[in-house]
Amino acid sequence: MKTNYFGISQGFHDAGVAVVDNDGNILYAGHSERYSKIKNDSILNEELLDDALSYCGNSVEYHYYERRWLTNLRRLMVGQSLSSKHLLPRKTKSWNHHLSHAAAAFQTSPFEKSAVVVVDAIGEFETITIWKAQYNETGKAQYKKVWSRYYPHSIGLFYSAMTDRVGLKPMEDEYILMGMAAYGNPDILKYKMTADFLHSTDIGKFIYNFHKGCRDWKPEAKNEDIAAGTQFITESVLFHIHSLARILTESENVCLGGGVALNCTFNSKLSKIWNNVWICPNPGDCGSALGAAALGYRKKLKWNNTYLGHNIEGQLNVQAAITSLLNDGMIGVAKGKAEWGPRALGNRSLLADPRPLNMKDRVNQIKQRQKYRPFAPAILSEFANEYFQLDNFDYSYMQYAVPATKAIQYPSICHVDNTSRVQVVKPDNSNVRVLLEEWYKTTGCPILLNTSLNVKGQPIVNDKQDAKNWQEKHAIKVF
Repeated sequence: MKTNYFGISQGFHDAGVAVVDNDGNILYAGHSERYSKIKNDSILNEELLDDALSYCGNSVEYHYYERRWLTNLRRLMVGQSLSSKHLLPRKTKSWNHHLSHAAAAFQTSPFEKSAVVVVDAIGEFETITIWKAQYNETGKAQYKKVWSRYYPHSIGLFYSAMTDRVGLKPMEDEYILMGMAAYGNPDILKYKMTADFLHSTDIGKFIYNFHKGCRDWKPEAKNEDIAAGTQFITESVLFHIHSLARILTESENVCLGGGVALNCTFNSKLSKIWNNVWICPNPGDCGSALGAAALGYRKKLKWNNTYLGHNIEGQLNVQAAITSLLNDGMIGVAKGKAEWGPRALGNRSLLADPRPLNMKDRVNQIKQRQKYRPFAPAILSEFANEYFQLDNFDYSYMQYAVPATKAIQYPSICHVDNTSRVQVVKPDNSNVRVLLEEWYKTTGCPILLNTSLNVKGQPIVNDKQDAKNWQEKHAIKVF
């Protein structure tokens, strides 16, 4: 009887599950929030579990993404409430939080050996870890931790506290702070910020516990300059950490895990240190459900794409979608398996014509977004280097903010600093690929604006009813 490995992440934020079979296929991976309709839902949803369990046979091993007793010990030490116990099966193997992040990164990567850098807000106690990872002669993944930093010293908590400082929602709006940074001047506050918060010699060490928040820091400062200073400090610390990882592991390859791996502005600078980079497309805590399952399986996973969630069956009507794009300027797509991770990549997307000057404003109005947030272009891979300045990375998953060259003629997909969080779409017969091919044939433009099919503060559309509700509310056709 073949065993399925069922990974679980829940109790803090963005709960999720993943299922891996005995051959290393990822059968399912999904987010609780998509089912409960509660943004960043920390509790496992019954419908989510039903969806995931439908992929399992009779033999199931359950694996949990962290050691709850250690997390609760740390929470008790600092006067916080204990983590949730909802919906965990009795016989569940628990793994170290940062090891789960590392496994989600390394065991989905193309590498046989690699450095792994994990940076998040906090695990049980660890906030930064560096690992040497490789497969042994039997194909089993082996991890050796070579460096770590512990709570309260946390880049993730620093970034979240500064998100709160500028009036945004911590643990949710960090990506808005990252976009806001391009509107400010980092030179105005970076020295004051360094002096007030950062240890002068130890990498990744702070002289302030950001769990306390810092809402009163520099009340006269502009939010944009705070954001710019925050991004500068974060990139500086991360650059030193990656430089250390390159030395300690003697590797040319790196895999990234932890929520800070979503900082696409910094990620674009990784080529200064590493030859080859793999960033887990879902590096936060929800993605660690797959990491826990991977640790149970122990070998390399068969990674194909991020389309791993709830399935909306049926064929995409490409011609009707293109006609609607030409007439209305934008469409929704809700077809096939939902994307695993925070980025909509064509199966739960709002797609728009990037050419009109007012398109960014139109999409912002519908999605109730601030002006600070950049949009992502999806582009046919054959044209990517013509429009964007790219390194030798995999740009399939919107993980890098790259300089726009020719793409600057489409202002809706370029940020104020003339970068784009690009999605390079290979010939993979995905929904977004076939739409782009037909769009290019019709218009001569190889790009579509691609953003998630949701509005601010709400999860991405998941099922047929969600898609129907979106279409009725916003009067935008969803295919």
